[in-house]
Amino acid sequence: MSTKTTTVLGIDPGLDRTGWAILTRDARSVLSLVACGLIHTDAGQELPQRLEYVHREMQKILQTYVPDQVAMEQNYFLKRAQTMANTVMTRGVIILACQQAGKPITFYSPKRVKLMICGTGTADKKQVQRMVQLTLNLDKVINPDDTADAAAIGICHLKTALLNSMLNVKAAFLEKLKAAQAAQIKKVK
Repeated sequence: MSTKTTTVLGIDPGLDRTGWAILTRDARSVLSLVACGLIHTDAGQELPQRLEYVHREMQKILQTYVPDQVAMEQNYFLKRAQTMANTVMTRGVIILACQQAGKPITFYSPKRVKLMICGTGTADKKQVQRMVQLTLNLDKVINPDDTADAAAIGICHLKTALLNSMLNVKAAFLEKLKAAQAAQIKKVK
């Protein structure tokens, strides 16, 4: 069991509203919400100013809370091409801010987050909000839903990242073992 507290920044990206949440997992694997919020851009501003604002606010969050890792919602198909393009650009400035801060990013599909949090990949927003509330032992649900989604993404990461890391180490070890065995067989011949 790790004695280190892990801090993760969960992000639900969007040009109009980007939800964010800082969560921790302590040595006993207890999850806690440290802070959460919403980066809201003014629809009346030009796109470059809105993207710059998201980038600047993300830099402030990264500098203030210094998370160990970042978890962000993976893009999924949206019906409106303009909304999709704006979300992709917003994700780009967020990824840039994380890269500049030297923070690794893991991406999760909305379905995977819902499955991890609620037990079904088709859960609705209210179910996700309620399960986030219960998981973090909060007095009330997190609002707005973009912020609750960011917390859900962070919870998903904190619950799965350690196992994924161990599986990756095991896979790398098995690959090296296989290569060593192949080299040993060549020496024998």
